[in-house]
Amino acid sequence: MSPNATPVPPPSKHQLALMIWLAVFPTLVVLNLALRGPLDGLPVLARTFVLVTIAVPIVIYGLMPQLHRLRVRLVTSHARSSRP
Repeated sequence: MSPNATPVPPPSKHQLALMIWLAVFPTLVVLNLALRGPLDGLPVLARTFVLVTIAVPIVIYGLMPQLHRLRVRLVTSHARSSRP
């Protein structure tokens, strides 16, 4: 960040909800499809536990940082383009 740059505020709760949805939904779809066979026959609670145990680190450490960086780029590019 340059010394003259205005820091980007944290996301609103609505932006954060959208970011989480954008990370969680596709992750769960891919995991469900990829693990359909190995998890077949497991009770719902056990299947959910396995999926969540895999999905949470992917979302928190992999996807959310990327989405936060993308949001910062979008906010700063919008701020730059709206300057006189």
